[in-house]
Amino acid sequence: MPVAAQPSVPGGPPVLPAKAWLLMDFDSGEVLASNNIDEPLPPASLTKMMTSFIVEQAVRAGKLKKEDLVSVSENAWCRGSSTESCMYLPLNGQATVIDILRGIIIQSGNDASKAIAEHMAGTEENFAKLMNAEAQRLGMTHTNFVNATGLPDPAHKSSARDLAILARAIIHDSSEFYPIYAEREFKYNNINQGNRNALLYTDPSVDGLKTGHTQEAGYCLVTSAKRNGMRFITVILNTNSMQARADQTRALLGWGFGNFEKATPIQPNTVVGTAKVGFGKADTVPAVLASPWLLTVPRGQQVQTTVQINPDLQAPVAKGAVIGKVVASSNGKPLGETPLVAQADVERAGFFLRLWQHVLSWFGK
Repeated sequence: MPVAAQPSVPGGPPVLPAKAWLLMDFDSGEVLASNNIDEPLPPASLTKMMTSFIVEQAVRAGKLKKEDLVSVSENAWCRGSSTESCMYLPLNGQATVIDILRGIIIQSGNDASKAIAEHMAGTEENFAKLMNAEAQRLGMTHTNFVNATGLPDPAHKSSARDLAILARAIIHDSSEFYPIYAEREFKYNNINQGNRNALLYTDPSVDGLKTGHTQEAGYCLVTSAKRNGMRFITVILNTNSMQARADQTRALLGWGFGNFEKATPIQPNTVVGTAKVGFGKADTVPAVLASPWLLTVPRGQQVQTTVQINPDLQAPVAKGAVIGKVVASSNGKPLGETPLVAQADVERAGFFLRLWQHVLSWFGK
């Protein structure tokens, strides 16, 4: 898939040594700066964003309750190895769903991830099928999950773009649970562990999301931050240290917030065009924005808009029906678009009026 044209900012984004990285605008999903974002790479524990997202959505749908107890099998249990992240759930013990969720998000617990996978799908392999189905639904086209943890497997891959799509879904669709991603520590089984996202301790605008590391994947970080009404998502994949992933994320966020601003090209409820309607009781209908339109644009650049009304509209037309779009651009480069809808209903005319309009249309040719 070709990468869409990105907004032009003098000087351009920082040059980062990570194997893949991006900066995404949360509101629009637009990628503002990027490198190598569609190559499938090992995601390490960034995988657990999908694990936690599935749990969150199951709770929202009533399929799980926060207080439900999850059993810890021998397969899920961590044996105290320092080579993997653990919540340190007791063997053959139980933990609530909400504690398991915190263990996945804050402590990056492999044991928590495996336990909830077995609880929801019987086996981790079956849970991976749920993960892949959800990835397909979200449009994560360069992702294949084999497990719930991100432990190395040649077939277990994701891309920077896909992980940003997933992060955006978590923030938008799991808003009830999203504050957990900003929690700095979690104590379970008398063991207190800190969140490995270093930016949570140094940047008050950062409120998520997840770290990852394996030898194959390198040091990875997906982060989101909100300043002055703008929220950005960053993805850093395969860099060489915890410090590097934090520094590169910090540089990308600094560049984004320093070079972009919010713009409202057209105010809500403004009539931006008039659509001709055939065979209706009214000949035309006003076109308005479907919803408030906010764009993230390079600072100081003028925004131009072009109205495109669908031709050959015929009654009936329902109020709120999409009848066109507005395209925004700056210096000839597209910035985004939004639908235009009918401001009112247009009923279909009676037979004789339609016949007369039909005759007039022939004379008008």
